[in-house]
Amino acid sequence: MLAAEPLYVLVDTAVVGHLGRIPLAAIAVSGTVMSVAAWLGTLMAYGTTGRAARRFGAGDRQSAVAEGVQASWLALSTGVLLAILAQFFARPLAGLLAGDPATADAAAGWLKIAALGAPGLLLAAAGNGWMRGVQDTRRPLIFVLGANVLSAILCPILVYPVGWGLHGSAVANVVAQSVSGGLFLYALIRETHALRPSPQVIVDQLRLGRDLLIRGAAFQACFLSATAVASRFGAEAVGAHQIALQLWFFSALALDAVAIAAQSLVGAALGAGDAGAARDVARRVTIAGGLAAIVFALLATAGHDRIPGWFTPDQGVHEQAAIVWPWFIGLLPFAGIVYALDGVLIGAGDVRFLRNATLLAALLGFLPMIWLAYGLELGLGGVWAGLGLFILLRFVTIVVRWRNGRWAVVGAVR
Repeated sequence: MLAAEPLYVLVDTAVVGHLGRIPLAAIAVSGTVMSVAAWLGTLMAYGTTGRAARRFGAGDRQSAVAEGVQASWLALSTGVLLAILAQFFARPLAGLLAGDPATADAAAGWLKIAALGAPGLLLAAAGNGWMRGVQDTRRPLIFVLGANVLSAILCPILVYPVGWGLHGSAVANVVAQSVSGGLFLYALIRETHALRPSPQVIVDQLRLGRDLLIRGAAFQACFLSATAVASRFGAEAVGAHQIALQLWFFSALALDAVAIAAQSLVGAALGAGDAGAARDVARRVTIAGGLAAIVFALLATAGHDRIPGWFTPDQGVHEQAAIVWPWFIGLLPFAGIVYALDGVLIGAGDVRFLRNATLLAALLGFLPMIWLAYGLELGLGGVWAGLGLFILLRFVTIVVRWRNGRWAVVGAVR
């Protein structure tokens, strides 16, 4: 599920990249802004999984599903608000991030349409959260993969034969996300008839989401800043950054499948009062996350001279991608472990620590480095050096936390 929005944008990048530099740069800018909606969806999925899994582990499935009902109300209202705001603020945001007016105009047009898919995207995130919490992983996989296949089919058709160009990719996203959100909503209605909003439960979820929100804001500040700086180095640079960044999002969040399992299993174990089982899950997912990331890194290494060509024929973009590629490959193994342990600590409800660790890595690592890259004109290598510092600082702090075991607190809800 977490790889859904990056996969949508990854398909857009591959299809739109053949329209030219400006459309590719526009996707880089607008896709980064849309990642805010994906980030909010991640918060809802993470928070709902942890709370639902603990209640399910304590033997109360009805209360676990009730968490999903309230998360869905929150998702729907937030998604509608984002869709409305995008109609007014798409152009100013695009202008702030883009390096030239032509890119900003194209990005704003894409964003106004794509934002209409935010309600479906967030409903899918909330649905995925409660389903994972009750150990139902089959249906979410079908819903999300089905939506991605639909988008992958529609996108090239709407862009080229229909002739909608850049806007066609945005329409494909909206259709796929709305279908996915509708499927999750239908599954929830079939599960329970207790569908009224409960302000108290929503407030409790928001209280948990507060630390996840601050943590996620640090991520967004980093990635938005990286795109803004890359845009200042030219269309070729931001195009290469878009290719590498979307591959990074997809790879890292696909690796987060391990973390998804960790959230559910750790939450259920702690809810049932079994701290030993939770620690055993943490050990196993850490190993699995590291090994899976190494496999991804090896695949990226083997395709270093071919993969950028899948997205654009522009040789200038290919040359810039060659600068980014060693960073992309080298950081993946560390990211695999970090994402796995993120799932462990979120499943345990240890989100305050994750908030502090992420803020530390952003303020002392990523942000200073990429703005130094801008000031000294270090190019994409400097931007991705900032990403490297961000990942490595998080790696060190989260591994120390995992080893000391203070996160393993038992109880139905932490």
